[in-house]
Amino acid sequence: MDMQQVEAFLAVADELHFGRAAERLVLSRPRVSKLIASLEREVGGALFSRTSRRVRLTPLGTRFRQQLRPGYNQMQAALADARAAATQASGVLRIGFTVTTGGQALTRLVTAFASAHPDCQVSLTEVGIGDPYAPLRRDEIDVLVNWLAVDEPDLTAGPVIDRCDRALAVAAGHPLAASRQVTAEDLGDLEMARIPPSLPAALSDALLPPRTPSGRPTRRIHQVQGLHHTLALVASGRIVHPTVASLPLAHRADITLIPITGLPPLPLGLIWCTAHENARIRALAQTTVPLPSR
Repeated sequence: MDMQQVEAFLAVADELHFGRAAERLVLSRPRVSKLIASLEREVGGALFSRTSRRVRLTPLGTRFRQQLRPGYNQMQAALADARAAATQASGVLRIGFTVTTGGQALTRLVTAFASAHPDCQVSLTEVGIGDPYAPLRRDEIDVLVNWLAVDEPDLTAGPVIDRCDRALAVAAGHPLAASRQVTAEDLGDLEMARIPPSLPAALSDALLPPRTPSGRPTRRIHQVQGLHHTLALVASGRIVHPTVASLPLAHRADITLIPITGLPPLPLGLIWCTAHENARIRALAQTTVPLPSR
């Protein structure tokens, strides 16, 4: 006995009319008749008496309905409860971010999520900038807020929560420091950091373009160990560093940020392990946060 047979029997038992039962089930009348006939063969007796004018339950059909209905209702209730649990955001949502992505966009997102899901606690964790996906894969965080340059088969790139304009970090005494802007083509003439190999290539290339718009290779030659090391080399005048205009510099007077033209804004958004997706992650991804006007 399958579920279609059960639902067809209960619908006909309720309606005492094959046509109305078919409409209720969104099935054809012949299909409902076929389901009832197959169920009666399985039971071994007639569940309905049929004439050209009316349909009635037989005594066997009445007994079968009385025994079947409570179990069916219980199953439907269990299914509804399971569906609700699958979509309910409760427990702890672990959000990771890097030193460059833990700004106002993250604050807006967490505030909106907490308002919409008061039963879900949010835990914030800073992750290393050199290998930001590792905590996701180790199941140490549920979601990473990071730049959406993702080319990893096991990761899902979710919605954008901000778009950040590009800027070039240079030493305060650098010849470009007084410039109102630089172009993406200018990057071919300047020495930059060489990103650690632990950083995925797609993300590395989005942050530090390997080529200028005309195709010239950029000079990614100075090995760095992290953002603070990078900024120390910038401040000393040894390199420049393409970044975002929102880079937190804590009011450093020895570094200047210059707008870059010719590079699109970097999209900031949510990333998670596809295999680890849960109701909390889905609820966060569905949280609506208006992007700031530019």
